[in-house]
Amino acid sequence: MPRTVWSGAISFGLVTVPINVQSATEDHSIRFHQYHLEDMGRVRVRKFCEVEGREVGTEEIGKGYQLTKEQVIPISDDELRDLPLPTAKAIEIEAFVPLESVDPIRIGEGYYLQPSAQVAAKPYKLLRMALARSSKVAVAKYAWSGRERLGLLRVRDDVIVLHAMRWPDEIRSPEELLPPPVELTDEEIDGALALMDSMSRDDLDDPEFRDAYTEAVEQIIEAKREHREPPKMAEPEEKPGQVVDLMAALNESVQKARTSRGEDADIHKLPKKKATKKQPAKKTQAKKAATKKTSGRRPRSA
Repeated sequence: MPRTVWSGAISFGLVTVPINVQSATEDHSIRFHQYHLEDMGRVRVRKFCEVEGREVGTEEIGKGYQLTKEQVIPISDDELRDLPLPTAKAIEIEAFVPLESVDPIRIGEGYYLQPSAQVAAKPYKLLRMALARSSKVAVAKYAWSGRERLGLLRVRDDVIVLHAMRWPDEIRSPEELLPPPVELTDEEIDGALALMDSMSRDDLDDPEFRDAYTEAVEQIIEAKREHREPPKMAEPEEKPGQVVDLMAALNESVQKARTSRGEDADIHKLPKKKATKKQPAKKTQAKKAATKKTSGRRPRSA
């Protein structure tokens, strides 16, 4: 089992659920170190003090907040641990909301919450069943690693999961990235929907959803370990250039998707693009959001 990364309690009104927090995910990426190519000696990053000009050990290093260019405020781990916040010792549930009301861009890393003792079994099950039956998720506050965070609690396989969440002011506005106005026909939209339908599936349990990059790197490492030439990788399919006829591209994409799934590609072809004059798109006045000045914004980390 993964190690416990935090211990505390879930605060649900007057109900307290002692829990241990464990990471719900694993990273299987291959990690590389840096080496001196001439003799393959390990290259390491050493920590130097800019004032004394010498290397310092871990026991000499602490946290600090740079107030000005000349002034740094030291902050100790004990001071952060003893902050007078209810969220420093507990995950405080603030509200319950439908999951679809939460923008996925705000949802981050997931952690399993495990009842820490027998006394926690009943309130843990109570909260788990209430979440499952309500079809809602809980929004909570908690404090880890020197900062207060927002979290989302949901149920997965009879276990309560905590997802880290971004604060609203941590999400950048995409307004400046919007493309210029264009016109689309009903046939083009229907074509895109037909392509989506041909690519739809019930789940992601499929061999194509695997980490092909890591597998390829593992083959290279194994070949070099055995002093043989790495295997030749298949060249990726060449992508076409700029799309000129959108409907033709959609038709071809649907046929390829259906053929790859063993379906008859000639069935239900997309409607051909009509030669009738396009209806002009309705003009909408662009709304320019006023930039909000965030004066006195509290720092997210020490």
